[in-house]
Amino acid sequence: MKLVRFSLPAENTIRSGYLEGHSIHEFVGDMFSGREKTGRSFELEQVSLRAPLVPNHIIGIGKNFVPDHTEKPPVPELPILFFKPLTAVVGPGDAVILPQGTAEIKFESELAVIIGRTAKDIHPTQADDVIFGFTVANDLGAFNYFHPEGHWTIGKAFDTFCPLGPVIETDFNYRTARIQAAVNGVMKQDATMEHIITPIDEMIAYISRFMTLNPGDVILTGTPAGSDYVRHGDVVDCWIEGIGRLSNPVQTNSQ
Repeated sequence: MKLVRFSLPAENTIRSGYLEGHSIHEFVGDMFSGREKTGRSFELEQVSLRAPLVPNHIIGIGKNFVPDHTEKPPVPELPILFFKPLTAVVGPGDAVILPQGTAEIKFESELAVIIGRTAKDIHPTQADDVIFGFTVANDLGAFNYFHPEGHWTIGKAFDTFCPLGPVIETDFNYRTARIQAAVNGVMKQDATMEHIITPIDEMIAYISRFMTLNPGDVILTGTPAGSDYVRHGDVVDCWIEGIGRLSNPVQTNSQ
């Protein structure tokens, strides 16, 4: 099942719906527990897709993939984790804005996990039970704002630095996901989950040890080798087969 959020031309209202082929069937109510169809349908070409949800929290993990032909290290006892603010979220087609005085930022194509049930102190074998679905994320960072002592918060936190979309796919085998990305049509990333260091089920269980996960929490699961710097005028495409393609232009603040 593919879920979307969308708006109609000349309308500020953001609606929700089920995507079936090229048709969107509108629903109202809570995405996680109370969806009710309205009976209205729209063609995909008629609408503008928005970020597929308003997250509760956004938690990212750093340095979680190894390149091809590189020996995989043990799962770390203390993974590198960080938060992104909700103001970083934008949707398909929305511009990523370069911070003032920053000429280039780094993109990272990632599989994003959406939590659908409350989880606290769970075991990795329980992780699949608390996953609602998956979407594509672009975890952007301004590395000139990374603190020399190691924290990443400011560099990861700028407005527009977390594009999500185009859909939430609830029926997806994350263990075989292939993460890809291109800049201006040139392939930059192409890797499968066999290169992940901390597997997603262990990641969810670990995070649940120090914070209660709730419906709407989004976990960015790391990016494979090949992420690169982008500048004004570039277009970044991130995609995962079975979920879709997330495309965003990069612009200076004056645009």
